Amino acid sequence: MENIFVIDPARCIGCQACVQACGECGTHRGTSMIHLEYIDRDVSVQTTPQICMHCENPTCAQVCPADAIKQNPDGVVQTALKPRCIGCSNCVLACPFGVPKYIAQADQMMKCDMCYDRTSVGKRPMCATVCPSEALFFGPAEVWERRRRGRLVNTWKFGRQTVKTGVYMVMPGNSALPESTVQMDVRLGAIGVVQRQEAKR
Repeated sequence: MENIFVIDPARCIGCQACVQACGECGTHRGTSMIHLEYIDRDVSVQTTPQICMHCENPTCAQVCPADAIKQNPDGVVQTALKPRCIGCSNCVLACPFGVPKYIAQADQMMKCDMCYDRTSVGKRPMCATVCPSEALFFGPAEVWERRRRGRLVNTWKFGRQTVKTGVYMVMPGNSALPESTVQMDVRLGAIGVVQRQEAKR
């Protein structure tokens, strides 16, 4: 059974366990590649973990002038290659989900690589192993469907740009969105999900 990576914002309790565990991943050199986002801070303290969404056609790689960002055959978008990265931060600015980080000490862009040292040998990412509420789930799709409710979405619209991701997010099962696409409100950041149909033209 193929494993999927799922973010369920409704289950996040803001405990930061995923952030701490991420820093322990062997490929990150002690630096966490996850942060928590507030969904709508004006009205709620609800948070959600933000990991790399591992886009099918990653914008970060497309804008890299040094060809430092690679996507492996499993679809995992990896941290910039140290010998190639020139620290221009194009990827940081281009990512629609606000994921890549420029680490000045290393002079390198670093990001969540889905703990590839673990997932490539059948283990779960560090963040998913410690999340007490399973806001981060990594495992067979059949297991998720048997135990959980909601609809899995991995297609996003940012203005006129459509982005398909390797990581899924849980939406309410009754949300009426066309073609399983979620319109993102860039004014609220990547997690400001606007559940509405686009106006008919």
